[in-house]
Amino acid sequence: MGDVGTGTGGPGRIGVEHPRYKWVALSNTTLGMLIATINSSIVLISLPAIFNGIHLDPLKPGNVSYLLWMLMGYMLVTAVLVVTLGRLGDIWGRVRIYNAGFLIFTITSVILSLDPMDGGGGALWLIGWRVVQAVGGAMLMANSAAIITDAFPARQRGMALGVNMVAAIAGSFIGLVLGGLLAEWNWRSIFWVNVPIGIIGTVWAYRSLRETGVRRPGRIDWWGNITFAVGLTALLAAITYGIQPYGDSAMGWANPWVVAGLVGGTAVLIAFCVIETRVAEPMFPLRLFRDPVFAGGNLAALLGSIARGGLQFMLIVWLQGIWLPLHGYDYVETPLWAGIYLLPLTVGFLAAGPIAGHLSDRFGARMFAAGGLVVMALSFAGLLVLPTDFGYVWFALLVFLNGLGGGLFAAPNTALVMSSVPAADRGAASGMRATFQNAGMVLSIGVFFSLMVAGLSGSLPDALHTGLSAQGVAAGDVHQIAQTPPVGLLFAAFLGYNPIRELLGPHVLSTLPAANQQTLTGREFFPNLISGPFHDGLMVVFTLAIAMSLVAAVASLLRGRKAAGAGEGAEEPAGDRAVSRGAAS
Repeated sequence: MGDVGTGTGGPGRIGVEHPRYKWVALSNTTLGMLIATINSSIVLISLPAIFNGIHLDPLKPGNVSYLLWMLMGYMLVTAVLVVTLGRLGDIWGRVRIYNAGFLIFTITSVILSLDPMDGGGGALWLIGWRVVQAVGGAMLMANSAAIITDAFPARQRGMALGVNMVAAIAGSFIGLVLGGLLAEWNWRSIFWVNVPIGIIGTVWAYRSLRETGVRRPGRIDWWGNITFAVGLTALLAAITYGIQPYGDSAMGWANPWVVAGLVGGTAVLIAFCVIETRVAEPMFPLRLFRDPVFAGGNLAALLGSIARGGLQFMLIVWLQGIWLPLHGYDYVETPLWAGIYLLPLTVGFLAAGPIAGHLSDRFGARMFAAGGLVVMALSFAGLLVLPTDFGYVWFALLVFLNGLGGGLFAAPNTALVMSSVPAADRGAASGMRATFQNAGMVLSIGVFFSLMVAGLSGSLPDALHTGLSAQGVAAGDVHQIAQTPPVGLLFAAFLGYNPIRELLGPHVLSTLPAANQQTLTGREFFPNLISGPFHDGLMVVFTLAIAMSLVAAVASLLRGRKAAGAGEGAEEPAGDRAVSRGAAS
C-alpha cells in the first residue's frame, strides 16, 4: 500500500492525489456496502428453502429459536460491533479494517455454502458462521462512509455518501429479490453468490485503497466495548424473544429471562454511558451528541430503520401468506414471487437516492431528509387504507412511494451526520451511525411482530373457531386449535406455509369429508382465515410507522451552532447555510 500523497501509488496504481482515486474509493466501498447489506435480508426471504434444505420443520415450537437467530443473528452482530470497528479504524487505519472485513466476509461465504449437517446441527452451523460473517460485514459497514468522507471534498460529499447509502439500504431490498430467485434454484446458492463478488472486491480493495484519513493512535476502551456488546446484545435478544409465547400468554414479555434481559441490558448500557464519560479515549464518544445535527441525524436513522424493517417483514407476511396464495400461487413459489412483486420498492429507492445526494450538495440536506420521511409516512397511510386483497397497481404505487421517500432521506441524512464531526472522529461516527441503523432493523423484529401478535390475539381465535367449525371440525378440536399462539401462525404466513394440515393432523382430517379436507388444506382457506385479523394488526403496525417517520422528520431538521462540516473546514451547502444564518439571527 502506498502512503498518503504518493501521487501514483506505485506502478499501475492510482495514488490518493490522482483525480480518479476518490471514484475508486467510492466504487469499492459501495460494492462492500452492497454485499454486506444484501446478506442482511437475503436469508429473510430464503428461509423456507433453507429449512427444507437442511430438513428442519420451522413450525415446530422448538425450532422457532433457530428461525429467530437466522433472522437476527447477522443484524445483531453488525449492530453491536460497528462502533468498535469504526473506532479501530480511527486507531489502526480505516482501509486496513475495511480490507480485512472483505476477506473475512468472502471466506465465511464459502464455509456457509458447505454446511455438511441436517436438522438442528445444520441450523447451528449456519447461525454460527453467519455470526462470523457479520464480523466481516461490520468491518465494511463501519469504515466505508469514513473512507469516502476522507476521499471527497465537501462539495461532492453528499453525492458520494448518497451513492454509498443507496447501495447500503438498497442492498436490503435487493436481497429480497435475489433471495427469492436463488432459493428457487438451490438454497446454497444464496451463499455462493457472495464468493466471486467477494474475491473481486477483496483483491481490488487490497490493491487500490489507501489510508487518506487522520490516523489517531490510541488505546482500546475494553470496558466500554464489553459493556456495550453485553448490554446491547441482552436488550435486543430479549426484545426478539419477547414475541415467543410463554406459558398461557401469547407473547413472552412475562418470561423471567426476557425481563432479565430487558432490565439487565438496560442497566449495563447505563453503566456503559457512565464509563464512556470517564475514560480518556472512549469507543463511543458521547460528546458528539452535543451537536444537535449529529444527535438528530442518528435519531432519524434509528426511527427510519425501525419503520423500514417493519415494512419489509409485514409486506413479506402479506404477500407470501395471504395475497399470493389467494391469487393462485403455490406456497413453494411465494418467496420468488414476493421478491418480484416488491421490485417497485427497490426501484423507488434506487431512483431517488443518487439524485437526492447530488441535489443536497447544492441546495442543502435537511429538507431532502425530512421530506423523504414525510413521503414515507404518506405511503404508510396509503397502505393502511388498502384492502388485504388489494389491486396490485395501487400496492405497487404505494411501495414505490415508500422506496422513493427512503431514497430521498438516506443520503442527505448520512451527509449531515458525517459532516458534523471532526475528521479524527469519522471512523467512530460512521460506526455509531451504522449501529443505530442496524439496531433499528433488529428492533423492528421485536416491535412490529409484538404489535402484530397483539392485534392478532384479539380476533384470530374467533376467526379460527368460525372457519374450522364451518368445515365440520369437531368442537373439541376447534377449541384446542383456536388456542394456538398467534406467533406460530404469523411465522407460517411469514414463511409462506399453510399450517392448517399440521394443526389438524391426520387423525382429525381423516374424519372429514374429502371436499372439506381439500378446502382446509387448499391455497385459499388459510389466507382467507388470517386476512381479517392480519389487517387488524396491520392498522396498529403502520400507525406506529407513520408516527416514527414524522418524529424522524422533525429530528432531521435540527441544527447545530456551526455550519455542517465546520469541524474540518468543510463548506455547508448553500441552502442549509442560508437557513443557518437566518436561525442564528
